[in-house]
Amino acid sequence: MLQKIREGSQGWVAKVIVGAIIVTFALFGAESLVSYFQSGSNDVAKVNGEAISRQAVETQVQRGIRSGQVPPEQERQYRAQVLDQLIRQKTLDQYAESGGLFVSDTQLDQIIVSLPEFQDQQGRFSDQLFTTRLAQAGYTPAAFRRELRADTLRRQIQQGLAVSAFVLPAEQQRLAALQQQQRSFRYARLTPADLAQPVTPSDAEIQKYYQAHQDDFRRPEQVKVNYVVLNQQDLAHNVEVTDAELRQAYEQDRKTAPRQVSHILVTYGDGDRTEQQARARLKEVQAKLAQGEDFAKLAKAYSDDSSSAAKGGDIGVIQKGFFGKAFDNAAFSLDQGQVSQIVKSDYGLHLIKVTDIEIPSFEKDRAALVKEVQLAQSQDAFNEAVQKLTNDAYEADDLASVAKQMGLPLKSSDWFSRDGGGEGVLSNPDVIAAAFSPDVLEDGYNSEAIETDAQQRVVLRVVDHRDASVLPLEQVRDRVTAAVKAEMTRQRLKAQAEQAVASLKQGKTVSGLSWQRVDAVTRDDADGVPQPVLEAAFRLPRPAADGATYTSTELPDAVAVVALDKVAAGKPDAQSADFTRRLAQRIKAQNAIQGLSESLQSEAEIEKP
Repeated sequence: MLQKIREGSQGWVAKVIVGAIIVTFALFGAESLVSYFQSGSNDVAKVNGEAISRQAVETQVQRGIRSGQVPPEQERQYRAQVLDQLIRQKTLDQYAESGGLFVSDTQLDQIIVSLPEFQDQQGRFSDQLFTTRLAQAGYTPAAFRRELRADTLRRQIQQGLAVSAFVLPAEQQRLAALQQQQRSFRYARLTPADLAQPVTPSDAEIQKYYQAHQDDFRRPEQVKVNYVVLNQQDLAHNVEVTDAELRQAYEQDRKTAPRQVSHILVTYGDGDRTEQQARARLKEVQAKLAQGEDFAKLAKAYSDDSSSAAKGGDIGVIQKGFFGKAFDNAAFSLDQGQVSQIVKSDYGLHLIKVTDIEIPSFEKDRAALVKEVQLAQSQDAFNEAVQKLTNDAYEADDLASVAKQMGLPLKSSDWFSRDGGGEGVLSNPDVIAAAFSPDVLEDGYNSEAIETDAQQRVVLRVVDHRDASVLPLEQVRDRVTAAVKAEMTRQRLKAQAEQAVASLKQGKTVSGLSWQRVDAVTRDDADGVPQPVLEAAFRLPRPAADGATYTSTELPDAVAVVALDKVAAGKPDAQSADFTRRLAQRIKAQNAIQGLSESLQSEAEIEKP
């Protein structure tokens, strides 16, 4: 079974999607993230009659902004890019469906269980890591499975195109030679210190730049709010629990705790063995277990799961929901050291042994159990408090009286925008959306009780508001002056470098250039050379004998003059030639994938309201 799981999850697609979700997404709430936008959840596009919802677009846009990957001022452009991406994905999804491609629930389970992002330090799947990391990324398990399924199908298409790419021997030789080509060159950096006079922007130049770049100095729409926070933890602290209640909770937790499991799998139906023969084989194992023989040794001798048999049948720590109902029912009905009866699954017949139950001792778990029981027993009181908060906030004309009636502190915020949010609970996307909703912002009502997590509610009221506006020049003069100075410096250095290049091409000597020499480097082996300089050197045409060719290029803090002195033919070895071949195949595959995507979009009926 595990061998099949591994075979089904080795593709880099699974790693890519999880990496993207875990590494690049910001920490915000789950799919309720865009509840604010659902009131206008009309479709933003249709692809061959299938809709792309506004919610789908806004979900991706807000994730990009909250992650810090997309500056708030680029939200409009990013929204257009997201829509284009969703349209491309929709055409590929439809192509996959028409081609009969399919990913089963079992295959998805196998992929998820095997992903290292969800495994503990022992390499075993961890349900806690799974749920925690999805929650941090703003995903429910169901939403994650949907995206993983769709992405897997798209990758099936792309991988099919990729394996068909090939490179002719002559192409490979030519590309390898170019890849290993060696160039010797010089470069000289021109910095602000090389200017004859320092740059001093005039008032007119500052004013002109400010007028031309006002979007860079715009303050977004902002609000100040008063708010109250109702937290179940505060109610739970007052609940007294007995030792008997704690032990009852511990036993319940133990029944559902992760289990380390070993199994002996016997397959059938492949022409080599019938189900009856498989059962007979496992009954033979049961008889030997009854005689006291070791389960691990029997697994090595009898199990058809070669990957786990070598480890005495150990398949690691499991959670409910990944190996099928029959397997789960058997495994989670066993206590430590017990062996199941014969269990039938999609993979064959099993004998299952629980070797460990991953739960701390009662005493070590006592503090957590106290919190667990307190939360459970305070649930009714919390629900009543939420209802009272909801009613009071709806009926009141202010928030101070609501806070007083509820016995909650009335808190106040500083200015915050819909893009950046505020401090603490005010950074929650649903809270931000409520603060800028028409009922709260324009009509002046208290918000509804906003669920920020299962144990917390927030109600807010806007107390001050200011529209988006361009900040006066006097407030941002230092920023404008620095920007003008940087731009003027860049332009003067660029002109000075171009003049130096023109003189060098005419054979003249240019004083003041401090050359740094780089000898016989390749495109991939030039440590310490600025990347723009390296790229410029490899773009220059081959120089004549005893001559040089020249160009200039911009660096982050300077402008460089580049002189190419010598080009030597590359001598690729077998390793570099193989790398070049694979690189060329990858490029051809990417071109094929892009071509298919463009073709599907050109043939699709795409409607944008």
